[in-house]
Amino acid sequence: MDILNAGVALLNFVVVPAAAYGAQLALGALGVTLIYGILRFSNFAFGDTMAMGTAFTIMVTWAIQALGIAIFPLPTALIALPFGIAVTALIVLFTDRIVYRFYRRKKVDPIVMVMASVGVMFVMNGLTRVLIGVEEIRFDDGARFLFSVQDFRAWSGLTEGLSLRVSQLLTLIITALVCWGLFVFLNRTRTGKAMRAYSDNEDLALLSGIDPDQVVRITWIIGTALAVIAGTLYGLDKTFKAFNYFQILLPIFAAAIVGGLGNPLGAVVGGFVVAFSEVAITYPWKKVAGYLFPDWQPEGLLQLLSTEYKFAVSFVILIVVLLFKPTGLFRGKSV
Repeated sequence: MDILNAGVALLNFVVVPAAAYGAQLALGALGVTLIYGILRFSNFAFGDTMAMGTAFTIMVTWAIQALGIAIFPLPTALIALPFGIAVTALIVLFTDRIVYRFYRRKKVDPIVMVMASVGVMFVMNGLTRVLIGVEEIRFDDGARFLFSVQDFRAWSGLTEGLSLRVSQLLTLIITALVCWGLFVFLNRTRTGKAMRAYSDNEDLALLSGIDPDQVVRITWIIGTALAVIAGTLYGLDKTFKAFNYFQILLPIFAAAIVGGLGNPLGAVVGGFVVAFSEVAITYPWKKVAGYLFPDWQPEGLLQLLSTEYKFAVSFVILIVVLLFKPTGLFRGKSV
């Protein structure tokens, strides 16, 4: 019985939250790696693209709620999500036209594009805060739990409880569908193959008649869609606060680099590696140890790091990978 309680505690506090968080990081890392693989630069404005897109989604959600429309038990934000993606994609395409395209045609070094994205990041960050404010916002208006701790205890008869939030299940399902759709698009469609060809060899792709402007536009649209979906799911699972999306940029880049920057499959794997590492290292293991070793009562919480240092885990993972395996688990640098 104690072993079952230990397993349930592990599922409730480590496996389920880390899986949902890993799916959110995987979507973000997919967007970062897609932009890097095709446009050849690390987009530091990606986190604030997530924030801006989520802000638009929240505002549309409020408008839909004011009309009395709901899809209970699912959150209304799912209806608003396509509108948030569309508006954000238009802003990103406009940004590309007035900022990135100039440098791209000049064929500047990637570091110049990176610095341009830092400038775009600060502008987007400011606009998002003006648009929706700096306070925490909850917008998950659907059913909160698929089943609660109390329901699980009553069903199982165990001391330890397990809960599954609707937002967590939605995150896993939507991430699986989006990843499947993206991989099918890149490998089966003519446009996807053109994007891969452009990524592998830009000059040869141009000689083959591939329209570079179309490839760039589609890359930005897909990258923006991934950012807004990831940002919205992250906000539903936790809360929305503009600054949080600036902070999550480090784990997203860590996930992309762990998997192999420019490799979509690696981005997905890297997202889960980073998420499980963060959660496992910052989780206090005293409860699980108490079930497994009832005669041993440790004095501390058996917590390697406080949750305040969660992002430090991402930083350490990033540094270690860059030092010992800079191409990542799956050799990156191409889509």
